[in-house]
Amino acid sequence: MMPLEVEHLRTAYGPVVVNRDVSLTVHQHEIVTILGPNGAGKSTLLRAISGLLRPRNGVIRFDGKKVTGRPAAQMAALGVVMVPEGRHIFPDLTVQENLRLGAYCRKDRDAVEEDIRLMESYFHVLATKRGAKGSNLSGGQQQMLAIARGLMARPRILLLDEPSLGLSPLLIKDVRGVIMDVRAKFSAAVLLVEQNAGL
Repeated sequence: MMPLEVEHLRTAYGPVVVNRDVSLTVHQHEIVTILGPNGAGKSTLLRAISGLLRPRNGVIRFDGKKVTGRPAAQMAALGVVMVPEGRHIFPDLTVQENLRLGAYCRKDRDAVEEDIRLMESYFHVLATKRGAKGSNLSGGQQQMLAIARGLMARPRILLLDEPSLGLSPLLIKDVRGVIMDVRAKFSAAVLLVEQNAGL
């Protein structure tokens, strides 16, 4: 089964072409990594897949259905969830509130509470900072919260944009373990972009 297929994708910002003729496939339970330096178009590719940027050409399919150009809210409802680069959290909300917002598309409220406990077991610091505002977390803690919030959606495919950015080597190892566990627990596929080949 191929949850995600990208064929001959072309993206641009105005006259500047960023991605040219990109094709890739991500199977169920698979982890695919795109490596490259800054400015190579990795983040732009994820933005196009997640619905944040409309591609100029090409086709995106999810579960065999064409989803090219669908807005991000529709893609998230389908199970395509992106954790963007740069610790995008809600700084004025608490850790718990950020996590609950990650599950806004879900109807299974009891399971949401279970998943909050699961995220706290993955990232122990989140359990000790439940009532803290996002703005009061360190950079590494904010990154962990951003990843955990994405996982709260129970994605079918998780798009991770440089998840190791700003993390210590020990935390990078933790993130690697979480990615492997989530793939098994949620039957999810993972597409991540990185500069750090060590992740």
